[in-house]
Amino acid sequence: MNTPNKLTLARMIATPIFMAVMLINFDFHYLISLFLFIAASLTDMIDGKMARKYNMVTDFGKFMDPLADKMLTTSAYLGFMFIYGGTQYAWHIVVITFIVLFREFAVSSIRLVAVTAGGKVVAANMWGKCKTVSQMAGIILALAVYAADEIFTLPGDFIVIADIAIVVLFWISAILCVISGVIYIWGGREYIKNAK
Repeated sequence: MNTPNKLTLARMIATPIFMAVMLINFDFHYLISLFLFIAASLTDMIDGKMARKYNMVTDFGKFMDPLADKMLTTSAYLGFMFIYGGTQYAWHIVVITFIVLFREFAVSSIRLVAVTAGGKVVAANMWGKCKTVSQMAGIILALAVYAADEIFTLPGDFIVIADIAIVVLFWISAILCVISGVIYIWGGREYIKNAK
């Protein structure tokens, strides 16, 4: 197994650790989860660049790298469902999480059909990458705000404004999820049509 694929597996292994740290209430758990999420996100950038630069692109990497991204980001959204539960933003987070999960299941299904029906591994496209970057940016902002609140006890007005900005970023990610999902489904229509 080459180094980029090892980094992908490391991201997958880090995901449940990140989610546990995010949700278990102890001193500075948001700060630690922020660092874990950033470290895991960096492996996504590094493994792709390394695979392309050193000609180490594999079918395993094409399939597992986006899957590892999905695991990491959806675990964060599920965590935010818990964190925002009972607040005025709860329904936003629930709907956004549903959109994200629906898209990820749909796209993963298309990719599986493409492999079994046509022997083709569908790699992530530009829209999918934009979606992932926007998700990671929103999640990092949210974790950074809550980490800063743990350390400095931020004013309530600031938290309200930050929460609005976080929800807006999450909605932008959800819209990109829909756009990239439709593009994946449209691109995989031949595989769906020819599936047995």
